[in-house]
Parts: sequence; C-alpha cells; structure tokens
Amino acid sequence: MNREIPIKKNEEYIIDISGMGHDGEGIGKVENFTVFIPGAIEGETAKVKILSVKKNYGYGKLMEIIKPSEKRVAPVCPSFGKCGGCSIQHLDYNYQLQIKRKRVQDALERIGKLEGVKVHNTIGMDNPYNYRNKVQLPVGEDKDGNIVIGFYAPRSHNIIDIDKCFIQEEISHKVVQLLKQWMNKYRIKPYNEEKHTGLVRHIMVRKGFKTGEVMVVIVTNGDKLPNKDELIKSLVDNIGGIHSIIQNVNSKRTNVILDTKCKTLWGQDHITDYIGKFKFNISPLSFFQVNPVQTEVLYGKVLEYADLKGDEVVFDAYCGTGTISLFLSQKSNKVYGVEIINEAIENAIENSKINNIQNAEFIVGKSEEEIPKLISKGIIPDVVVVDPPRKGCEKILIESICKSNPKRVVYVSCDPGTLARDLAIFKELGYETEEVQPVDMFSQTSHVETCVLLYNKEYYEKEVKGKVKAEVVTEV
Repeated sequence: MNREIPIKKNEEYIIDISGMGHDGEGIGKVENFTVFIPGAIEGETAKVKILSVKKNYGYGKLMEIIKPSEKRVAPVCPSFGKCGGCSIQHLDYNYQLQIKRKRVQDALERIGKLEGVKVHNTIGMDNPYNYRNKVQLPVGEDKDGNIVIGFYAPRSHNIIDIDKCFIQEEISHKVVQLLKQWMNKYRIKPYNEEKHTGLVRHIMVRKGFKTGEVMVVIVTNGDKLPNKDELIKSLVDNIGGIHSIIQNVNSKRTNVILDTKCKTLWGQDHITDYIGKFKFNISPLSFFQVNPVQTEVLYGKVLEYADLKGDEVVFDAYCGTGTISLFLSQKSNKVYGVEIINEAIENAIENSKINNIQNAEFIVGKSEEEIPKLISKGIIPDVVVVDPPRKGCEKILIESICKSNPKRVVYVSCDPGTLARDLAIFKELGYETEEVQPVDMFSQTSHVETCVLLYNKEYYEKEVKGKVKAEVVTEV
C-alpha cells in the first residue's frame, strides 16, 4: 500500500533542517518525507515553498529563516544564489571544510561499507577567495539588448551579468569591463545560441599565479574580428602582465566553449606558470589545475603517500598532462604515465622536456588496456597512482593493478561516491584503505578533492608486521 505524500507543490511548510546534501543544500523532513532546500543550513528552522514533488522526495525554495544557524554568514558576492558559480558561500568557511570531510566519510561508510577508516580534516586555504587562475565567461544579450558577460544561472543558459566574481583572479574583472566597452563602442554583436548569430561567444582569462603572466582568449563565431587592433591596444594598455591575446574560432552549434583553431593576435601563444619547482607552458587548450595553491598541497600529499625511496617503478594512470608524474619523478627510478587523450600526452611530453625530466615515459591509450600491457612486458610497479575522471576507475583497471601487487596505491578523486565504490573493489582484491585526506580545491562550492593511501595487505602482513616482530624478538 502506497503512503500518501505529505507535501504539495506551491504550498509552504515550516521545516527543521536536519542535514546537508552533496551540493550544499539543506535537508529537512515533513512527516518523514525528505525535502531538499538550497540555501538552508543544518540546525535551522525555515519556511519553505515546495517547487517540485517526486515519488520519494521534494525540492523547496527557502522563503524565510525562522531560526538561523550560527554557521550562517553573509555571502560576500551580491550575485550569490543567482549565478551557478558558488553554492555554499553562505556557510562559515570552517563549516564548509567540516561538511566536505563528512561528505567523504559518509560516502566511504554508506557506499563503500568501509568502517573505521581514518579521514583527516579537510585541508583548507588561508584565503578561500580569488583562487581560480582561469575563468570562462559566456557573452550574450539581455532582453533590452544590453551586453551581458557572466555565468549561467543554475540549470539554465540565462547569463547572469557579473561585475566581479570573488573566486576568480581579480584581473579578469578588468578584462570583462574592457571587452564590454569595445563591443559597445564598435557595435560588436554577442553570440545568440538559439539563432547561431552574433560574433563574440565567450571570453577566457588565464593567469600564471607565480609568473603573473596573463592570457586573454576571445572566442568568436567566425574568423573575422573587426576593430581587433583597438581591442588589442585597450588590453595591452590596461592589463598588467599581459603576455598573450588569442582568438579562438568556434563556428559550431555546440555547448563546447573552445574549438581547435587558435590565432595569436598579440604576444605569445602560451603563458607559463609553476606548480612547486616545475614549470608549465599553458596554451588556450591546455589542461591546467585551476587552483595552483591547493594543487601543490594535493600533489605534496600524493608524494607523501607514495613514500618513494628512489628505486621504485611508478604507474600514473589517467595522467593527463603529466603534472603528477613530474612530482613522482623526483623520488622514483621510472614513472609511466598513461592517458587516453592524445593532446594531453603531447603536453605531458613537452612538460617533461621543459623540466629536463629523463625518467618519465608517457603512453597514449586507455589505462585499463595499457597498464596490463606494461605488466605483460615484465614492468611491475612498486606504486600505482590513479587520478580518474568523475566516473572513477574501470573495474578491469583495478583488477589489473591488484594482480601486479604494488606495495601501495594512491587514489586521487574528485567524486566521493565513485571513490567509495572503487575502494570497496580494492578491498575485495586485497588492498586496505589506510588513510584519506580531503583537500579544498574549490572553496565556496560543494566540490571536494580527496587523496587516499591504500596498502597491499599481503605485503604489509609479510614485510611490515614481519619486520616489527623480528625486531621485537631480536631486542628480547
């Protein structure tokens, strides 16, 4: 017998908020029926208007806070709640770190069925603002014909005009102002995605945090860029540290921001930056971590967990442009990086040459196919690092890794759910999760990056515990 749903759409209810969801939304119940309420915080009592009702849960809009939480703070951004950039800016920063740790721990226990795993406190930032070294902003028109440049509203393609984004590098705000002035002065039309008309689609700004070098990319619907000399002069005269102005031509009907055709309008075709001691060339199409401060923290943790002595063979699965591989190369004998995207491997090879790394080899292909090939050739890893996309590792890769019996596995994850699922598979195959370190790479948002140390249970029992027992016997 189906129970009657106790809430109705468009009705208002007084709800006690008892938990926090994965996206930073409050969770409450009406007669034991779950309601998700963006903007509400655990411990609050709120008046909520029901926007939609599903079979087992509903979504509500926060109408009034009757009893506020002490964890609530005033968002610094006037556009908070309108654009889709930040979701938890209304939470005290220390509380942000706490709920990210809890999200990881809950996933391990609920999905992975892993009890008693040591989950450290989330490593936060000294300044959890202005941390992004890259911003990509859509350009469009409002209903009155005014140019708008900003972020899409949540779950829509309506552009929210932004004068200042508090998680972006501050130089991007000046670039946006100058682009608007140029477009208005010369009547340059923004792109209309429904009609596939207009010229300027996106603006991208990248900055090297350690070098100060700035790149501006104008994404256009077509090759011609009228009055480009005036735009170049405006940017060069007003943007300190500018090294590169590039036009990316994208005439396709697509949601993909950048196409492959890039034209250097002024300066270099790339900028440079560093992670730790390693130098990287960054082109418009290059992948580079958007929070270089926390990336260094995360990679330092990877190196700590890998516990390399200098003679190890290391596999870096899903190696991307080779950034983790370079860190691993400092203390290992040989690193093999595997990545399916050819352009990323080309960047990885270039990065290793720039930094004069001789002991890293990069292979194009699926990790679940290429790593078994390496093992079949007699190349056996001592340590394996995996940094998969959000969907996690392929099971066949986990099986291949475990068959090769590395002493340790270091898992870098951007999704606690798939991480927990994969750690459960590793456990079945003889690898115990030793410790877990969440890192706040994306402050003011619900995302959390995690670094995990797993050890080979058989090796640990034989080598580590065995040596301890032997030492005890010797001492006696």
